[in-house]
Formats: sequence, structure tokens, C-alpha cells
Amino acid sequence: MLKKHIVPFVVVAALFIMAKVFAYQMPLAQQSLLKEEKLNTTIPPIEKPEEEKKSLMAQLNFAEETLPLGDKKVERKMKKILAAHSYGNTQTHRLQRKAAEWFPIIEPILAAYGIPDDFKYLALVESGMQSGVSPKGAAGVWQFMPGTARTYGLKVSGRNDDRYNLRKSTVAACKYIKEMYKGLESWTLVAAAYNVGDGRLRKQINNQNQDNYYKMKLNRETGGYVYKVISMKQIIEHPVRYGYSKPKELLAYNVE
Repeated sequence: MLKKHIVPFVVVAALFIMAKVFAYQMPLAQQSLLKEEKLNTTIPPIEKPEEEKKSLMAQLNFAEETLPLGDKKVERKMKKILAAHSYGNTQTHRLQRKAAEWFPIIEPILAAYGIPDDFKYLALVESGMQSGVSPKGAAGVWQFMPGTARTYGLKVSGRNDDRYNLRKSTVAACKYIKEMYKGLESWTLVAAAYNVGDGRLRKQINNQNQDNYYKMKLNRETGGYVYKVISMKQIIEHPVRYGYSKPKELLAYNVE
């Protein structure tokens, strides 16, 4: 009789113990599954913050040819010349007015000859702040010497001087620039050669065994020439940044 009662008791006890064990194991199994899911889940890539704005030096270029970054000497010189052409120092809108007058004629001619648009700023460096004949005899917007002007198809005489004809002189300048590029293969060097002369610049390149304009030792005027061109580009394209308070499209109509 006792055996009959013990057997059901043992069975019930065993079932009770099994239920407890099962109940204990369930949360552990769930935790294990959660951990496995986390491990198997691909972690989404962390989005990179927006690229920081480029430094001023990284933005500057002439005809898509950049300045050497990290060169403190170049940076100081560039900032100094930019400051010299700010409104605080020039106190005039003459350059903007000249740009509005000349660029619509110069730009399509440069494009027709396959010359970078930035060369239009050479005209501002040459004649933007002053006009007339230089002490050496250069004249017109592109400041051609009589001999060079004749070489590239301009008439120069007492009665007729094509150097003062913007369209004709720009065509001549394009021919001259393009010819220099064939030998120099750098638009920056071509701009420097426009100032000092193709032959003289080539001589300096050979003597110094250096064809990086920014590392060459040149006379003061030529050594600062490309910096001036880049400065012209900056004050025309970003007038407000340099103290010219009105939008660039309105500057040409200002009165000094």
C-alpha cells in the first residue's frame, strides 16, 4: 500500500524538479540567443562628420594650379598681398569697374584659344589700377612693348596703335601666352613669364635648376606677380571677404 503512494509522489516530485530546471534554463537560453543576435548583427558604419572647410591656402589657385600647402613663407606672402588689395587699403572700386568693362570681351577670346579663364586677371594686374604708357614703353590693357606687339600682329605707329584696342590686343596676348605654354608647360610659369619675359624666365629656370615658381628666386616684381594675379581673382570673386561690402555684380556701378 505504501509503495502505491510512494510511486506517484516520486513522479510528481520529479516533474516538479524538471519544471524548476526548465524555468531556470529558459531565461539563460533567451540571454544567450540575444547575445548571439547582437554578435551576428552588422554594426552600421559611423557617419563621418562633414568635411571641414578648406583653409584659405587650400582654396587658392591659378588656372587650377595650386599653391604649395604648408609653406609658411608662401602663406605669409600671399596673405600680405591679399591684404594690400583689400578695400581697406585700396579705398576704390576701380578694379571691379574695370573687370565689368573688360571681362565680357576678354573671356570669350581666352576660351576660343583654349587659355584658362584666370588669365583675364593679368589684365587687372597690368592696367587695373593705372593706365597709359610705362617708363619702358609698354602700353594698352595688356601692356605690350612695341616689338612684342608687332610680333603678334598688332600695328604700332604714331597714327594707329592696336595695343589700345582691347579685342585685338587680347587676341595678340592669347597668341603670346599659348606660345609660351608650349615650352614652359605650366600656366603659373607662363603668368610669371608674361611679366619678366619668356627668355629671362627660362634662363632663371636653368640657372636655378628649379621650375616651381613659388620656390624660385626672382626679382621682386616677378616674384610677387602671380600672387597679385591670385589676389585680383579673390577680390573679384569674393568681394565681401575683402571689405567690398556690395555684391560683386553691383560693384562695377559704384562711384568712388
